Amino acid sequence: MQKEAVFTDLIRAHQALLYKVTSIYTDNKEDQEDLFQEIVYQLWKYFDSFRNDSKITTWMYRVAMNTAITFIKKKKRRPDSVPIADIFIKQSDTNNDTYEERLRLLYQHLKHLNTLEKGLIFLLLEGKSYKEIAQITGLNDSNVGTRISRIKKKLKTNMTKH
Repeated sequence: MQKEAVFTDLIRAHQALLYKVTSIYTDNKEDQEDLFQEIVYQLWKYFDSFRNDSKITTWMYRVAMNTAITFIKKKKRRPDSVPIADIFIKQSDTNNDTYEERLRLLYQHLKHLNTLEKGLIFLLLEGKSYKEIAQITGLNDSNVGTRISRIKKKLKTNMTKH
């Protein structure tokens, strides 16, 4: 019973991390909820295999992002699925309309990035160092830096066009 309690506490403590991953990789609330459940399932499934070689959050990011990528691939194989709603973004507690508009615009442009680009920029926005991003994604540090630089340029170009 202790294992279940530890796992439940871990999910509660880091559920915001999981919701952020789901909001980056899904287009509607239903898919977000499905992906969240799938990530929790995968975390539980591999919970015993966590070896403490890295921080628990690094492991959680890796599992969450790999699960999200698999989720997207499965969804693409189902051509008859149609998103019902626009992207679900949790509203921040701030009442700053400019901030909200910029956040909405950023999320809109993130949708046009490929799967790896979304993951890299998400981890950067989460405040992860290039070294941590490399650990999570399996890329090397310099490759992470190069890719993030290109993604920033791409986003800047696209966001200034609109």
